[in-house]
Amino acid sequence: MDIPALYAQLIQEIGDGTGMADSLLHVHAGMAVLLTTRVLTGYRLSTPVPLAVVALAELANEVLDRLHYGSWRWDDTLLDIVNTMFWPTMLFIGLRLRNRFEPRDEPGNAG
Repeated sequence: MDIPALYAQLIQEIGDGTGMADSLLHVHAGMAVLLTTRVLTGYRLSTPVPLAVVALAELANEVLDRLHYGSWRWDDTLLDIVNTMFWPTMLFIGLRLRNRFEPRDEPGNAG
């Protein structure tokens, strides 16, 4: 059983079936993994855990691509990483900043 080939075929079928470009599929996959991790683990998006799971999933994706194609395709790999990680990273940073600068609810604070 050639797992990298089966994975590449599955990804190709998803792209063909949706008509989406590979770069857009990476954006959607990154967000889907992020939100699925949030729901399944209960960790807030402002914690590093959901973002780390997205990074691990993208790493696994790129390793399977490397095994399937026989070499690193750096232009494609780097673009895939950026597309997958951009919005999950922006959400993480935004939520961390909000938590840092937003006033906390305190007893007697009707805000």
